[in-house]
Amino acid sequence: MASKPMTKGDILSHLSKKTNTTKKLAGEFLDELTSLAYKEAKNSFVLPGLGKLQVSNRKKRMGRNPATGATMAIPAKKVLKFKVSKTAADVVFPSQKKK
Repeated sequence: MASKPMTKGDILSHLSKKTNTTKKLAGEFLDELTSLAYKEAKNSFVLPGLGKLQVSNRKKRMGRNPATGATMAIPAKKVLKFKVSKTAADVVFPSQKKK
């Protein structure tokens, strides 16, 4: 059985214990980091050892309406992507390292 993902409260508790600060201060830091990531995503925002948040352009493409099966054009648009760093992938999935 899989365990539950950490909640924001769980993350703040862990950070406050590890950094010997209050949960409130850890929350302010996390909120500021999040705001900075949103603001800088247009230019790409890197969290060293974790990954990169960046805007990507999707090309116009053809798709199908799942309700009717009719073919339709999906317009080009900008999307936000998070690319996981190689370091993070190697730590989380150590058995998948390339030989």
